[in-house]
This record gives sequence, structure tokens and C-alpha cells, in this order.
Amino acid sequence: MNKSLSAAQNDNFQRAVEHDDPAHNQSSETTHAPPAGRAHNSRRERGRGRPEDERYTLGASFVYGLQHVLTMYAGLLAVPLIIGQAAGLSTADTGTLITATFFMAGLATLLQTLGVPFFGSKLPLVQGVSFASVSTMVVIASGAGGIPAIFGAVIVSSAIGLAIAPVFSKLIRFFPPVVTGSVITTIGITLVPVAAHWAMGGDKSAADYGSIANIGLAALTLAIALLLSKVGSGTISRLSFLLSIVFGTLVAYTAGKTDFSGVAGASLFALPHPFALGLPTFNIAAIVSMVIVVLVILTETSADILAIGEIVGTDIDSKRVANGLRADMASSMVSPVFGSFTQSAFAQNVGLVAVTGIKSRFAVAAGALILFLMGLIPVLGAFVATIPPVVLGGAGLILFSTVAASGIRSLASVDYDNNMNLIIVAVSIGVGVIPMAAPSFYAAFPHWFQTIFHSGISAAAIVAVTLNLLFNHFRWGTPQNPSVFAAGTNRQIKREVVDALEEGDYCENGKVLDADGNEIPVVSNESAA
Repeated sequence: MNKSLSAAQNDNFQRAVEHDDPAHNQSSETTHAPPAGRAHNSRRERGRGRPEDERYTLGASFVYGLQHVLTMYAGLLAVPLIIGQAAGLSTADTGTLITATFFMAGLATLLQTLGVPFFGSKLPLVQGVSFASVSTMVVIASGAGGIPAIFGAVIVSSAIGLAIAPVFSKLIRFFPPVVTGSVITTIGITLVPVAAHWAMGGDKSAADYGSIANIGLAALTLAIALLLSKVGSGTISRLSFLLSIVFGTLVAYTAGKTDFSGVAGASLFALPHPFALGLPTFNIAAIVSMVIVVLVILTETSADILAIGEIVGTDIDSKRVANGLRADMASSMVSPVFGSFTQSAFAQNVGLVAVTGIKSRFAVAAGALILFLMGLIPVLGAFVATIPPVVLGGAGLILFSTVAASGIRSLASVDYDNNMNLIIVAVSIGVGVIPMAAPSFYAAFPHWFQTIFHSGISAAAIVAVTLNLLFNHFRWGTPQNPSVFAAGTNRQIKREVVDALEEGDYCENGKVLDADGNEIPVVSNESAA
């Protein structure tokens, strides 16, 4: 989930903007040597030489595509489950959200990888419902508007994102790691209570809510995931999240904590129905909140496009970034029609490309077809919807905490010396967790204000962007050492040096003087001995 720009990625992007001309674009067609050890298993697309245009046999493409599906499957499931719980949907309606999530992930990935004029980066990027929007959508779903208000906000905010995509691709410098890292960290922190609520049972009115049995099953699921990550093979380790859910659900079934009777009534195959969960409604405050989320998503996808360009070894210019952002926003606009939400690139799949060396966008497109077909199988969604909340709580603790850890990893790349970046991070995250720490904090404010700031991600994003502009871009009036809260330097003085000083000693012009102004000789350790 670490989607912030590294310094190298930012430099790459700036060079692309500065040299965005036909000659530069032509360089993206430079022929690259095929990866060692795989030349016999692939062939280049005739007339092209870009690494991402490498083609494999049909069977190999689907195997490689399946890897991408398995890598992002757990993260893809989490969002509709969270929103379904928050909105109080039935098992059947939650199943509809799940199948719609797969269906739209497939369509969005096909658009991003294969592309059409002005839409799609034509890079091996996997798309799916964005985690960045979860906390904001939970707030909207918990209000009077419910799911229809989410759909309306997603449609309008995505249309705005589509309109600004070409401009935004040139403004990425205003969203450095100090901003994106703060926001991503806040996303993870504010989602942890969701995992805790699930682990306690998911229903506060239930008699066993918070019981030792519920929390024990959640802990068992967590332990299984950790154990498989530690002792399993590479494949099992990557699937530890899914396998822990399977084992946890089996234990829950034997304990009578889940019921699969609803699965029997689900269809084996069905086309998604437009607006099956209701027509969208449009609430101004909800739309404003989602516009903020869309800005975060645009930042995340821009970072992923630049990162995948470096990994693949292909040139990325601002035009290609803009095409990728348009694909994101177009997919997000269409998603509510079929019952899904905002779409963005999945960072874990960017990492998979780096690990496997499979750079072909056509292999990712094969994975998109698998996702698309999974979205046409309602019985799959119905089965997943029967997973008990306590099991999801144990597994979700890992997933949500990993989001926070990704943000922290991004913040580790920030320079904190002699600037206000530390205070930007502190205040942004602090404001972001207020709704979680004190849910009634904004109770006296107008409803539109509550909708925007009761979402931790919206609050953190607004504060982080504002403070970054104030301290790092509008530098007028900011002193060299701006605050006692600014991070200190990394300089150190040995203790024995301090112990050797006497009352009244001081430094001036690089010399050490005593209280009477006499210079104290500075000698080497050997001379002192």
C-alpha cells in the first residue's frame, strides 16, 4: 500500500514533464533485451520493442495473470465486506457488492493495460477498489444516505477527477511522501477499530459480542496467518491471508458461528444488474469528501505508474501518466452502475512485477479476464459473504495494520532536518485520528462539516496538503530553524568532550574559549594521552 513517490521516481517524472516532446516520446519505443532465461518462452510484439509489450503463450499468460489475482484477492474482498457491514446490508446484498468488485476490477484492469485512445497507461498495472476511500465511505454509509449516497459521491467526484487528470499529472510535486505517507498511515490506523469490531463479533447487539470465544477465534485466525507466513513455502506464504480465512471459517462452521444455507440460493452465473442496490443520490458534503479521496487516489496511481515504469524499464511521460489517471477515473465513474466503488492501482501487484520479472501487460490483462469472470459468478460472492466477522477480524488486523506500516515506511524516506516536516506529519495524523479517538468531537458542527472531517482520511489529507503548501512551498516568513518542534540535526558530541568543559567555557568562531576569553587548545586523542 506504499504509494508515495520516491525521490528517484519524482526525478523521473520531472524529467518526463520537462522533455515531453515527440523526440522524448520516440525514446519509449527503444528496444530492450528480453529477460534472461525467458527468451525461449516469449516473443516480442512485432513492430514494438517496449518491455511491457512482451507476449507469452496463452497458457503462460493466464498462469502469470492468476498470480496477480491471488496477490490482490484478499485486499479486494476487504472493501465490500467493510462497506456492507457499515451499511447494514444483508448477506445477499453484500454478495452483490463482492461480485461487482471483481467484475469492475477486471474491466478497470483491461482498460489500464490494453488501453484505448486517451485512456490507459498500457502498463502491467492491476486495478481494484481503492482502500483510500474506505473510511470516508464508511462515514457516508453509516449516515442517512447509505449505499446510494456513496454511489452518487463516487460518480461526481470521479467525473471531477477525470476532468483534472491532465493537469494533476503535472502537479504531483505538491503531494510528496510527507503528505501521502501521513494519509496512508492514517488510513491504516483508522481501519484498525474495524478489525477490532469484527473480532468482537461484528454486532454490538449480540449476546456474545466481545466474548472470549469470538476474540479467541479471531486470535486463532491471526495465528494461522502468521504461522503460514513463517513456515510455509513461498506460495503458501503469499496465500497466508486467504488460507487463514479458510481455516478460520471451517473452525467457525464446526462451532456453529456461520451458516452456508444462503449460498444454495445464489446463481452459478449471472450478468450484473445496473443499480441493483438502488439509484445514486447526491449529497454535497459526501461529494466534497469523496473529491478529497479522489485526489489521494490520483496521487497513489501516479506513484504506481512511475514505480512500474522504473521496474519495467520503460519511459514514462506526463501524457502517459494522464492516460493512466483517466482510466482510473473513468472506471470509477462506471463502478457505481454495477455496485462497486472507486478504482485505483494495487501497489502490491507492482511489487509482484518486481519480484517475478514478468513485465508483460498482456499477462496482467489475462488476470483481468479471470477477475471479470469471477464477477459473473454470484455464488462466489454469496459464499464469501458468509465468512463470519470474527474470522475477518483476525485476518483484517494484519491487512489494515500493513496499510499503516506502508505509510510509516513512506514517512521514513522524508527529510526531517531543519524543516517543518515533523510537525506536518504530527498534526496531520493527529487530526486524522480524532474521529476514532473521540467520535462525538464534531457533533456541534454543521452536518456538511461533520461528513468531511469525521472521515480520518479526509481530515488528514486536508491538513497535510495545507501544511505542506504553507511550510514547504510558501516559504516567505519561515526562518531557517523554524520551530522547537522541528526535527533536530544528526550531529553528536562525545560525552568526554562535554565533561572536559568548565563553568563559563564557550565557543566562538570555531574556537573554544574559557570564561576569561582565553583560547583553550584543541588536541588530538594521542596528544591528550
